[in-house]
Amino acid sequence: MTPPVSGNPTRRGFFFMADRAVVFIDGNNWFHSLQSIDVDDRGRLNYKRITEKLLGPRTWLGTRYYIGRMTQALSPGLYAQQRMFLAQLERTDQRMSVHLGRLETRSVENAAATELRHYLATLKVRIDSGVFADLMAIAKKHSSATVMVEKAVDVMLSLDLVTMALHNAYDAAYLLSADGDFTPAVEAARALGKRVYAASPTRGAQLARAVNTFIHLPKPWFADCYGG
Repeated sequence: MTPPVSGNPTRRGFFFMADRAVVFIDGNNWFHSLQSIDVDDRGRLNYKRITEKLLGPRTWLGTRYYIGRMTQALSPGLYAQQRMFLAQLERTDQRMSVHLGRLETRSVENAAATELRHYLATLKVRIDSGVFADLMAIAKKHSSATVMVEKAVDVMLSLDLVTMALHNAYDAAYLLSADGDFTPAVEAARALGKRVYAASPTRGAQLARAVNTFIHLPKPWFADCYGG
């Protein structure tokens, strides 16, 4: 006989089924994981369907999407795309929520340009002086690149994961990420008696060792996760 669903873990035979579940999505890591296995039409994925498929019989309390806030100054096009995606996400279901960190630009060394300059400087054969000068100029021009770096997002997710566990706001947490930086937060939540699962298209060995179960999601898994 199936025992009634309650707000607390329910014993079923020799196993415990955590009833109330919250999904925490590390937006940046999740997006790049989907990209790495060529998941089609990533912007059309239905996160309500993804959530319900992952949780199965558990009671879905919320899905929390964490991402750095794009600004018009950084990229007008990406700003518009992000606003559209996040608005659609929150319209999908009232249990969906968006939690924004910030994005900052950083100048980083371009390893390819550095290697090219070193190669030209140590070249043992003579090449046309004009070609040599042009290649050196290209390497110098691209010696550094500007990249966008997320700030505060991982800290925000980690803090919510632990604080909500402390306040008994869930029985099971599903972390959609493969980032090993979440290991301390996962361990803290589990120490508070919560079950924590990680799910991702890519594998994260460090995080897999910390969670109760690491759920690998191959490309075919997403086939029925589209549409409204």
